[in-house]
Amino acid sequence: MSNFVVYDHPDFLVAIKPAGLSFHKEEDELGFVEVLRQTLGGMPLWPVHRLDKLTSGLLLFAKSAAAARYFGTAFAEHRIHKYYLAISDKKPSKKQGWVKGAMEKGRGGSWRLSRDGELKAATQFFSYGDMQTGQRLFVLRPLSGRTHQLRVALKSLGSPILGDERYGGTPADRGYLHAWALDFDYQGEQQRILLAPESGSAFQGLEAQLATIDSPWDLPWPSK
Repeated sequence: MSNFVVYDHPDFLVAIKPAGLSFHKEEDELGFVEVLRQTLGGMPLWPVHRLDKLTSGLLLFAKSAAAARYFGTAFAEHRIHKYYLAISDKKPSKKQGWVKGAMEKGRGGSWRLSRDGELKAATQFFSYGDMQTGQRLFVLRPLSGRTHQLRVALKSLGSPILGDERYGGTPADRGYLHAWALDFDYQGEQQRILLAPESGSAFQGLEAQLATIDSPWDLPWPSK
């Protein structure tokens, strides 16, 4: 299997997307979906969710139309739980809790939170300080799947993601948002896949910090 594949099931696979690579083709640059299919010899794959170009991490692909329908229903019913890691060099207005609002289109392809609107977004988070660097690590759990949702959520907390210049983040060698873990039931079997980021200078040494934090599914998330 490809070096991108981190978990291979007869009906689906989980792959890791590098930071800085678009999900779909962009002008003359192949997107991650096409790159993955090519490295797997043209294997039919059905993407069932996506990640921004800036974001690295775990992506779920169905291997059949039937599996894609199963995951489509599971996502619609919020039965697939996704967890992300992010780093900011700015202190948040609160250390943990919720970010809720409606996503509204802004200028130049950006988004913003508003009080009113149909595209409701909800994100839960915990943050942890690093005494040596002064940076903050965020563990994020989106309860909806809106475009740029996590990036806008952290900006609203006063802690834009390091490297996310679109939303006011300090320039860096990459955007520090990573799809860290997936937790879902598939045909009666619990699936839990977790992989820490491998690229980015600010993510170096992260394993030691993560070792002091509960697994994402064991954290005391607020009740819905």
